[in-house]
Amino acid sequence: MRLAGDVFLIIGALFCLLAAIGLLRMPDTYNRIQAGTKAGTLGALSLLLGVALLNPDWWAKLLTIAGFILFTSPVGSSTIARAIHLAGIKPWQRSPRDPTKEET
Repeated sequence: MRLAGDVFLIIGALFCLLAAIGLLRMPDTYNRIQAGTKAGTLGALSLLLGVALLNPDWWAKLLTIAGFILFTSPVGSSTIARAIHLAGIKPWQRSPRDPTKEET
């Protein structure tokens, strides 16, 4: 159990690191929300699983924390994305050509 707990702690830490790197490296706000939400949630849940394997007495508390993370992360990210969209911020595009307009 000790080895499995340590492995999940390392995996969780790596996903949290990837989430932080994604927040810094992504080109626009929409991509940053995606990177922070997905990788951050997976990293936090992996960390909680690692802690739960190392301390089996804490299962109920960690399960409650995991439930809050699973509920609030998607709600928060979609609310932020909606606010950004309503503010008129356009998504990043690689090319200056608009794919929705017909070329003549």
